Amino acid sequence: MQFTTTVPIPESHHKLDYKSCIVSLGSCFAERIGEKLGYYQFHHTVNPFGIIFQPLALAKIIRFAAIRKVFSEADVFHNNDAWHCFDAHSALSSVYRDGLIDNLNASVAQLSRGLEAATHLIVTLGTAWLYKHDQTNEYVANCHKVPQRYFSRELLSAEAVADSLRQIISSVYSINPGCHIIFTVSPVRHIKDGFVENQYSKANLISALHKTLSASEASYFPSYEIMMDELRDYRFYAEDMLHPSQAAVNYIWQRFAETHISETAIPIMDKVASIQKGLAHRPFNPDTAQHQLFLEKLQAQIAKMRSRFPHMTF
Repeated sequence: MQFTTTVPIPESHHKLDYKSCIVSLGSCFAERIGEKLGYYQFHHTVNPFGIIFQPLALAKIIRFAAIRKVFSEADVFHNNDAWHCFDAHSALSSVYRDGLIDNLNASVAQLSRGLEAATHLIVTLGTAWLYKHDQTNEYVANCHKVPQRYFSRELLSAEAVADSLRQIISSVYSINPGCHIIFTVSPVRHIKDGFVENQYSKANLISALHKTLSASEASYFPSYEIMMDELRDYRFYAEDMLHPSQAAVNYIWQRFAETHISETAIPIMDKVASIQKGLAHRPFNPDTAQHQLFLEKLQAQIAKMRSRFPHMTF
């Protein structure tokens, strides 16, 4: 007897392997998948501008990478004893203005290099809700705790989301026509927007994605659908009841690996996982000859792996 329904996922025609260069952008779920790519030592870049939830902001930073934008004093502002940029996450903020500008320009360079070399770009969309700064009339990626009275909240229509997706695809292909783009919708519940409003937002994202993908070479991975259908139980959520639990992330990653990672990469992933487990091991008696021999063998395995894949950094 089967107690769940399984979301069908087509086999990718552009599978990842250890020759792939992967860029992952978007919501906090992109970070969770990025952690998996990092654990298995794939060549990857994750969110140089920090976590970004909405498609307009993602299109903007990719355009920055395409034109190699140079940030200056005009792009930053001071609030709550730190310098911020409305186009980036607070992870880039700094108590020093020049420090923030340096961080922003380093992020442009990192994203530009990543996209130029990328075989795959994974874009995770979180919400269609966005905030417009009333004084500048610009949509922001992050409000940086500036009082809400300075912003207007809007819901992007499906057509407006689709336009942002087309901009993303166009900008990526202007940098790297051979890059394969994988879109997905974050399974994180944005309840601060409201229960009904969160569903409205996700619906606009999904509707726009399928309309856009039908006319492009990009593909779709159903993270949101797996969470909503296969894992439809609160036991698959973290304590906040909003984010997927580690078990849910592991399962969604497993479904991704089954359909989007080459079979030739699986033995290497197994060896990498074995090394990672060895590095995480904490012995009761670290000074014993037996443990020292274990460490020597582990370092020999790392050296052998790095000789084949120099990008790996255990």
